[in-house]
Amino acid sequence: MWTALASLAAWLWLLLGQGFFWRTDVRLPPRREPEPWPSVCVVVPARDEAAVLPVSLPSLLAQDYPGRAEVFLVDDGSTDGTGRLARELADRHGGLPLTVGSPGEPPAGWTGKLWAVRHGIGLARARAPEYLLLTDADIAHAPDSLRRLVAAARTGGFDVVSQMARLRVESFWERLVVPAFVYFFAQLYPFRRIGRDGSRTAAAAGGCVLLRAEAAERARIPDAIRQAVIDDVALARAVKAGGGRIWLGLADGVDSVRPYPRLDDLWRMVSRSAYAQLRHSPVLLAGTVAGLALVYLVPPVAVVSGLAAGSAPAVAAGAAAWLVMTGTYLPMLRHYRQPPWLAPLLPFTAFLYLLMTVDSAVQHYRGRGAAWKGRTYTRPGAVPDEG
Repeated sequence: MWTALASLAAWLWLLLGQGFFWRTDVRLPPRREPEPWPSVCVVVPARDEAAVLPVSLPSLLAQDYPGRAEVFLVDDGSTDGTGRLARELADRHGGLPLTVGSPGEPPAGWTGKLWAVRHGIGLARARAPEYLLLTDADIAHAPDSLRRLVAAARTGGFDVVSQMARLRVESFWERLVVPAFVYFFAQLYPFRRIGRDGSRTAAAAGGCVLLRAEAAERARIPDAIRQAVIDDVALARAVKAGGGRIWLGLADGVDSVRPYPRLDDLWRMVSRSAYAQLRHSPVLLAGTVAGLALVYLVPPVAVVSGLAAGSAPAVAAGAAAWLVMTGTYLPMLRHYRQPPWLAPLLPFTAFLYLLMTVDSAVQHYRGRGAAWKGRTYTRPGAVPDEG
């Protein structure tokens, strides 16, 4: 009963005291079109992305942007013809100018993605753009996506405007796990706090980051975060630490086309960076496991055990905590157009994330670290502390 009451107290605090993280109405802020429109260079790091490029790249090339803009795709050692396919798609679809570059293998101390981003920014610097759009190769953009991002950045005076892309939810496991992934992210980094002046909370979503070039140079992006596995959060923190203003919200018209049809695919996506999020600290890992158990697992266990033991207070406290949890998850399910009956299953999904986090730590101590597309980072640099 007392454990269930502690879980209920935690949920009441999360409901009211964690930046209203559960609300899904944080979208691009009010904006007006600038005159003249600033120049933008789009940087796309791509490693073995031939499967998704035919959907994502044409959407970038077709951007309806009134100012000067061009795309730099950095082929990061692909073996599936990513660079060649990108050139073919540009010849076929036209649109914004495309440059394909290749930086070679990253040197020691760099993650592959950030080494590719560095190369892309270097190519873009010759054009002296005012803004850089860093976007992943699996992200498809609506025709007015770049236009809306730049207008929001200019109007609000933001150095970073980032949108959490809508991830694919088609298979059973995607429906169960993906909305919870965004829900947990928002719980860690409440979007409302990120855009608030004076707030220390900083985060971005790596699939879509509009970055003012001057702010990138001032924060030494990406050199200052070259070892970061969770590079989007590290980028936002570096910019904010340098006095920059940042904004993050949910996207409309920015969609990930990468499929994660099996649980194994989603497991690898989460576990490759979960322990890095905890700065490879056993103490933080133990605290995270205990916290997930108290907040997400105790409510259903209290209901079941309370019914078995005939303890009405335990059932009442557990059911109340479970009800608050379910209610806070419903807006995210609506955002992803998923049925509400998935909401009461959040404890099971949280248990999966707990196992993924533990597995991430196990892989780290086995020397496998964060692995992605044939590269393994045995001891990746931790994301810089928010303080």
